[in-house]
Parts: sequence; C-alpha cells; structure tokens
Amino acid sequence: MDTYRITGGYIQLIQLLKALNWVEHGGEAQAVVTAGLVRWNGQVDYRKRLKVKPGDTVEFDGKQVRLIE
Repeated sequence: MDTYRITGGYIQLIQLLKALNWVEHGGEAQAVVTAGLVRWNGQVDYRKRLKVKPGDTVEFDGKQVRLIE
C-alpha cells in the first residue's frame, strides 16, 4: 500500500484520484466514482466531493493508498 501526504486536513475524493494520476482528468474521476469503482475505507462510496482525511484508505483499479499528514 502506498501513502499520500496531505495538508489542510482533507482532500476531495475526485481531486485525490487526479493527484495520484489514477485518472487523466476530472470528468474521468467523477465517472469512476459514480460507477462505484472506488472504495473508501473498504466500502464503495459514490460521493464525488467526499472529504478524504488522514488515516483513510482509497482503492481503485487494483491500487490502494493510505492518507497521512
């Protein structure tokens, strides 16, 4: 599992997907979240603007990342 350092307390889920280069653009990020292809803390979550915080894990397309401060 990889880690990703954030500042400011949280990052929106679609912004995280773009920052990790797991998707090419925001439209693709929204599409994969809406399709239920992204897991947050082990569960599918459909909220594009979900605030992901340190300690959370995100999974997509066989990749997994834990957020840290």
